[in-house]
Amino acid sequence: MERPELLYFIGIGGIGMSGLARYFRRQGATVAGYDRTPGEVAAQLAHEGIDVSYSNDPRNIPDEFRTADPAKVLVVRTPAVPMDNPLIAWWQQRGALIKKRSEVLGLVTKDRRTLAVAGTHGKTTVTTMLGHLLNAGGIPCNAFLGGISANYGTNVLLNAKAVLNVVEADEYDRSFLALNPERAIITAMDPDHLDIYGDAEAMYRAYADFAALVTGKLLVHRRVLQRLKQHAHGLPETVPYAIDEPDGPHAANIAVENGAYRFDLVIGDRVIEGLTLGMPGRHNVENAVAAATMALDEGLEPAALRKGLASFQGVHRRFEVRARTSRSVFIDDYAHHPTELETCIRSVRELFPGRKVTGIFQPHLYSRTRDLAEGFARSLALLDELILLEIYPAREEPLPGITSEWLMGQVKGTNTTLCTKEQLIPLLEARDVDILLALGAGDIDLLVPAIAAALNRKG
Repeated sequence: MERPELLYFIGIGGIGMSGLARYFRRQGATVAGYDRTPGEVAAQLAHEGIDVSYSNDPRNIPDEFRTADPAKVLVVRTPAVPMDNPLIAWWQQRGALIKKRSEVLGLVTKDRRTLAVAGTHGKTTVTTMLGHLLNAGGIPCNAFLGGISANYGTNVLLNAKAVLNVVEADEYDRSFLALNPERAIITAMDPDHLDIYGDAEAMYRAYADFAALVTGKLLVHRRVLQRLKQHAHGLPETVPYAIDEPDGPHAANIAVENGAYRFDLVIGDRVIEGLTLGMPGRHNVENAVAAATMALDEGLEPAALRKGLASFQGVHRRFEVRARTSRSVFIDDYAHHPTELETCIRSVRELFPGRKVTGIFQPHLYSRTRDLAEGFARSLALLDELILLEIYPAREEPLPGITSEWLMGQVKGTNTTLCTKEQLIPLLEARDVDILLALGAGDIDLLVPAIAAALNRKG
């Protein structure tokens, strides 16, 4: 693609947006942007020398952008920012080229061979793991991640010698249909983002459309394959995988040793024995099967795979242990969909059998809470205790009757407490907790340091 010299990002603090901002700055472009609220990512961008404003007044756009020929400015917007934002209107009046984040990422994927990872959950971990395996194993790549890598402390891995891209393919707003993948992984297709798609069938069709974009091999979780075939008009070469898939890549002889998972990777007649995964959680063994299979397909040596999996530290807010005391263990996880919640809670129970598990859950979006209420009630009931925060609205206005109190009434068989964010720390200080989980995709992450500090004070 022709390299723009000036890029202005509207919603620059988002994970996907900030990754692109960093990429283009590394390419030599001048980058600036706006975000609604200060956050950790936006603060990091400012520290790296990118001009970040928290005001949507066009007068706060840097002079270099305001006085430039609009034809030389590429404005990148996220769908999370409404079209009536004054900054979008100002750039429209100037005649600047405005593209969605997904379109710009799609242009980047035309530059190099691209490996894409899609799925309603698991995709961030698999993408990050794949990027780590390749880079650490001597196959340089640029990786665009949907989370912060614990190994690298960033959401984008940039390598001047990159021979390929590794890209998280996001189904929100059908963003992944703008990509140009040579190979791809689909980890899951559980109904989500029904505010965008309307119903599950429309979401399944979008995944089938994404699969049709793949020109090489497609690695698909076994649970997804039949539904994908039902909605596809022809698929590329497709290989099923699962933790126990007899006809495709899978894990064997799984064991927990010193809190870590050991397993053998089986791909056809090929067996790589005694692999150790640095990231906890049985579901992450399955994620490792997908990432390792694709990395080996790209020429990664088994010895490098062994070293890469053992050194993988995971992703910020993906089954991340934030405190461990003589009395408690505190794990932070991004889970915000019923299937993700169930997977996380069951993994915790496997790692800590017989322990009492308390979860702090912040529902994300009124529409998701309404549409998936039955699943939320079922998965949250797996906890011994539930502390339920108010719904995080994100981009939505409240829906009549859809509240955390309404959701609490549907969770059966567990001890549940409604709590505000302000009440949370005093509540935890007054309770004895054993295994504590922070769950959700809103701003619960801002409470995590204080929660960890409270547990550490109690010892």
